[in-house]
Amino acid sequence: MKFGVFDHLDNSGAFLSDFYEDRLQLIEEYDRMGIHVYLTAEHHATPLGMSPSPSVFHSAVAQRTKRILFGPLVYTLALYHPLRLAEEICMLDHMSRGRFQLGVGRGISPYELGYYGVNPDEAHARYLESYEVVMQALKAAHSSPRELTYQGHFYQYKDVPLSLAPFQRPHPPLWYGVGDPNGVTWCVANRCNIVGNAPLDRIRIITDRYRSEWAAAGHSAETLPLMGTTRHMVIAASEKEAQDLARKAYTRWYTSFMYLWEKHGTKPGAHFPSTWDELAGAGRAMAGTPESVREQLLQQIEVSGINFVLTRFAFGDLSLVHSKRSVSMFASDVMPWILERTDALQTH
Repeated sequence: MKFGVFDHLDNSGAFLSDFYEDRLQLIEEYDRMGIHVYLTAEHHATPLGMSPSPSVFHSAVAQRTKRILFGPLVYTLALYHPLRLAEEICMLDHMSRGRFQLGVGRGISPYELGYYGVNPDEAHARYLESYEVVMQALKAAHSSPRELTYQGHFYQYKDVPLSLAPFQRPHPPLWYGVGDPNGVTWCVANRCNIVGNAPLDRIRIITDRYRSEWAAAGHSAETLPLMGTTRHMVIAASEKEAQDLARKAYTRWYTSFMYLWEKHGTKPGAHFPSTWDELAGAGRAMAGTPESVREQLLQQIEVSGINFVLTRFAFGDLSLVHSKRSVSMFASDVMPWILERTDALQTH
């Protein structure tokens, strides 16, 4: 069992330079507390994402941390020149000495794609080609000759010299968002770590299928990639304080989440309820004391079959003090308690 953090870096209302510094201090706390991986979203033209350039933000993360793995979940590949992105990936992988993680995806918002001049109807095809170029460039950089030739619909290259190679071979570990069990086969073939926001019974179908196809491919259970789901989380000394903080912060987060959809008079495919109580009632968020949070979390782990918990300790207008307190309580009173019980389950 591993524990990570997912971060939209949504607008908290703080002055932007202070916002970045507070978040970097919080990530330093994740590093000290033994969080395994820190992953960020990529969004544009919306208060949901104040880090529209993941590479820029993660270069700071690389310098401010020592152990924690980190990366985007995901790079919106349809918005990138793939050769330039491959170079940025190599830089980040070396700046962190092999801690960089590579999340890839198409992008969920047609409006964000459109603002960058990308036809949403072409986004999937463009994403697939961009992914092929990035992977070929990262792998070819370790081979001879270190050149890339590619002929596609959107991208064409011939004998392009590759002066940078990633620190990790053949490339940093891959991450992918999965909601459809049929996406598991591709993930197994590419050894992807996966994250989903589906209901627990659907997540269980995905994790069971991943384990089955992983074994059928001849891989050992010990090398199984991480399979998890995300949870907004607030921990405090009392249930009431945690719930009050969570309700207020989620209201702001939800406003940011809906900003572009409401601007265009539509609704997103990835649904989040409008209130914290609805979100928590669906099992997708937790606020309470360490004792209540860990009981809920263990039950969800057992039901879903996940081996990875991805938390959100900073969202909406939660202060740095409150987010740090949640992290500290999670690290001291939740993580070891969960690990003891999940290890016992695996042993038996």
